Amino acid sequence: MRPISYSRATDVASAVEAVTIDPLSDYLAGGTTEIDLLRQNVLTPRRLVDISRLPLTGVEELPGSLRVGALSRMSDVARHPLVRERLPMVAQALELGASPQLRHMASIGGNLLQRTRCPYFRDGVSPCNKREPRSGCSALTGVNRGHAVLGTSEHCIATHPSDLAVPLVALDARIHTRTALGERTHTIHDFFLPPGDAPHREHPMEHGELITAVEIPETPMARSSLYLKVRDRASYEFALASVAACLTLDGTTVTGVRLALGGVATTPWRARRAEAALLGAVADRDSFARAAREELAAARTAPTAMNAFKTELARRALVRALEILAAQRPARPGSPA
Repeated sequence: MRPISYSRATDVASAVEAVTIDPLSDYLAGGTTEIDLLRQNVLTPRRLVDISRLPLTGVEELPGSLRVGALSRMSDVARHPLVRERLPMVAQALELGASPQLRHMASIGGNLLQRTRCPYFRDGVSPCNKREPRSGCSALTGVNRGHAVLGTSEHCIATHPSDLAVPLVALDARIHTRTALGERTHTIHDFFLPPGDAPHREHPMEHGELITAVEIPETPMARSSLYLKVRDRASYEFALASVAACLTLDGTTVTGVRLALGGVATTPWRARRAEAALLGAVADRDSFARAAREELAAARTAPTAMNAFKTELARRALVRALEILAAQRPARPGSPA
């Protein structure tokens, strides 16, 4: 049994200072993932600073965006009327992200920082470059059905687990943080780091840096967006493949599109190849299938044959999401935003 000290922060500045000065300390918010990792000895802090009561909650309307406090609960954000009306795929991703009990506890910031569900990372024993740099990747030669086919490296093929991060990537969200030296802002595309040769470094945040808010730009097309999640069972399960999609049509021509994939990549994956292929194309199944093929052309399934099915699954999920959106959107002029 390892002793762990505990303190409760009363304000953001003191919380950041407390964690920054102690390299073996960490934040505790909802704890829905962190407690599991503590029990499994995957995380071994000597001190936890409870930030759950800091005033970093709520959804605020800004010019052209919504600002979501990092300690807002998933369930509160999912049912917020502004989120449901203007960013439905964000609400859908939150509702599909966990059980109701977990959604009532888990925070927005914690959801984005949650660690991979790769069993080799979580067993605390197997070689894992995320947990112990340069120890190896057991998933490459082990059971890898649930692992990534995009953005992988020879050092790691673990998928990023967050559902919420997928629509946030599609919408070019910004992550606001606080450090001991002041405030910082990260674009979401720079926030999630691919494994490369350093899988243990998952984001550019410094030790002690605290997420304070997520700012989500409002684009007109997002009002009829969609989050589609494919999984082994109907509830409380991580994605085998997921799609966040927005689509704007002028008649039957695609004039605007935002696409991102989850469950198939080492980071929340912006499907830029598919977006480029669709702009100006006819909104039909052939165009959708062609765009999906172009996006998944870079999928890596050797030597990990167990997860090879994800390539076709992701293609079909992309096509299905686009077909649903095309069917429900009126054929009228639109702005790609």
